[in-house]
Amino acid sequence: MQKERRQLKLLLLQIRDGAQVRQEELASFAEYCELSVEQIDVLNVFDTPEFSQDIADSYDALLVGGASEANVLRPDEYPFVMDCQRLLAHCAEIGKPVFASCFGFQLAVLALGGEIHHRETDFEMGTIPISLEYSVWQDAIFRDTPDGFYAVSVHKQYASALPLSCLSLAYSDQCIHAFKLRDRPFWAFQFHPEVDKKILVERLTFYKEKYTDGDDQLDQVLSTAKDTPQSNALLGKFVQRILIDQEHLDS
Repeated sequence: MQKERRQLKLLLLQIRDGAQVRQEELASFAEYCELSVEQIDVLNVFDTPEFSQDIADSYDALLVGGASEANVLRPDEYPFVMDCQRLLAHCAEIGKPVFASCFGFQLAVLALGGEIHHRETDFEMGTIPISLEYSVWQDAIFRDTPDGFYAVSVHKQYASALPLSCLSLAYSDQCIHAFKLRDRPFWAFQFHPEVDKKILVERLTFYKEKYTDGDDQLDQVLSTAKDTPQSNALLGKFVQRILIDQEHLDS
C-alpha cells in the first residue's frame, strides 16, 4: 500500500558518540530526505550496543550513518559492529529498504560477505568527483545523476571489490563508492549523501586531529571544497522513488 510522505517513519542507525554530531547528522538526514526530524527515530549504538536484528521491521526504511569514533574492522573493541551487520543482513533478506552511508557502506559490505581494507595515509578527504558505472541507467536512484558529480568523502576504510550479490554503481580512483543489492531495495554509499559543503567544514574541523596533519592541511581541503547538490539529492530520490512511488516493486 502506497504511503504519503507525512506517513513515513524511518529508523536511523547512528554510530556517533558526540552530542553535537549526533544532532547534526539527524538534522541533515531529515533535511535531505525532505522529512521532519520527528519522522526519524534514532538507534544510537553507543547508547544501545546490543539490539535485535529485526528492530527495523516496523519502519518504512533503515538509514545508516557514518562514524568517526568507531572502527568497522575492530569488533573486539566495538562489539556493536556485529549487531549492526546482523541487522543489515536481516534487512537484505526480508527486502527492507536501506540507505547506508560511509560507515554504513562498510558495515553492509561485511554483512553481505565482502571485505573492507584500511588505508592510513593518502585517503580520500573533502569533496571528490564520483564516476558512474554503466549500470546506473536502470537504477531508480542514480539514473538521472550526472557522471563526475561531487560528493563529500572522508574515510580510511574502503572496499576494492564487492560480493557477487551486489551491483557496483559508482567509484572513484581509490575505491568503490556505491552499490545496490541485486533484486532488493538496498543501497550503500561510501561517500556521504547526507553531508553538504557547509556540514563538511563543520565536521572536518571538529575531527581535524583524526583526519588531518594540522591546520594547513585542513585549510587546503576546505578551501578547495565544492558544493554537492547531486550527491545530496540521492536521499530525496530514495524517499520519493523507493518509499513513496515504490519503484522497486516493479523491478
